[in-house]
Amino acid sequence: MTGIPGELTADQLAIKEAVSELCASYPPEYWREKDAELAYPEEFVDALAKAGWLAVLIPAEYGGGGGTVADASLVLETINRSGCSGVPAHAQMYTMGTVLRHGSDEQKRQLLPLIASNEVRLQAFGVTEPDAGSDTTRIRTFAERDGDEYVVNGSKIWTSRFQHSDYMLLLCRTTRYEDVAKKSDGLSILLVDLRKAGDSITHRPIRTMTSHETNEVHFNNARVPVANRVGEEGKGFRYILSGMNAERILVASEVLGDGFWFIDKASAYASQREVFGRPIGVNQGVQFPLAQAYADLHAASLVRWQAAAKFDAGEQPGFEANAAKLLASKATWAAANAAMDSFGGYGLAAEFDVERKFREARLPLVAPVNNNLILAYIGHQVLGMPKSY
Repeated sequence: MTGIPGELTADQLAIKEAVSELCASYPPEYWREKDAELAYPEEFVDALAKAGWLAVLIPAEYGGGGGTVADASLVLETINRSGCSGVPAHAQMYTMGTVLRHGSDEQKRQLLPLIASNEVRLQAFGVTEPDAGSDTTRIRTFAERDGDEYVVNGSKIWTSRFQHSDYMLLLCRTTRYEDVAKKSDGLSILLVDLRKAGDSITHRPIRTMTSHETNEVHFNNARVPVANRVGEEGKGFRYILSGMNAERILVASEVLGDGFWFIDKASAYASQREVFGRPIGVNQGVQFPLAQAYADLHAASLVRWQAAAKFDAGEQPGFEANAAKLLASKATWAAANAAMDSFGGYGLAAEFDVERKFREARLPLVAPVNNNLILAYIGHQVLGMPKSY
């Protein structure tokens, strides 16, 4: 970034151009086919990895791009604004951050170069559980110490990209909830090598309204070396929180890309489509919702850039990162509805791609964190009001 929020540097303009060029090789037909088959876009993810875009946040000393969160944000926004989707690959960008910030030197030396070279994928992140939901401290998956190993039992849900990961970052209890003085204590993070797990870890795919691949995962006496624990035992909750701000910023950027895609498509269509002898974009009922959504997207984008700048400066921008995700998801959903109204019946036709992106645009309102939880966080943590959750 230059000194003006949202104004790209020469290097970032080059990033945008290069990512756009890569995305041009994966036209709408490719994404329609993957969506229809509920298939993982392996070719696209491989292309991103080989070009180095998924390793942009890994320091150069480990073979990565040594870029900033602002750089990574630009990569994801450009992908989605091009009509592609970064969702199948975005966790490869930020999940490794927990290892980078809190892992041992040995863990970083062993794992990060392999992630950077796309020899290893760390995309699965096991946090949410069926009975705990957003109350992460209530998770029950338990890792019991047995010599130099942990024996893990329990279940996770909404674990995405399990089938396309070599490792899973797992948040589990090493001290039971009933035995801790503070409910966020007793949680630890384990690096689970899925290639060695055998039938001790099983999964059940969950079909959703998009081609987003997610699963229920079950652990049955899965053994994980103690050496694979990230950081100190019992402090995993703090480690997870330290990475949430980066995740929020990157997800917001991806969502903004979709929002701008809707506006680009709908404004062009409204300018060309003629009914009653004139373009439908002449009508304020078509024009104004698109204009409002565009303004809201830019406002959300500025908050996103502010959050990225603070994060890259070494701060933890809890408010800005969460507000960016909140505002981006709401603005993009408004853009999706405005686009659907502009296209009318054609918006429901798969060949126009609006209906696919429309379905995808609904997800960020509730994931990876529900917008209501963000409002509760702002009300309590930022505004100092009584805790509502």
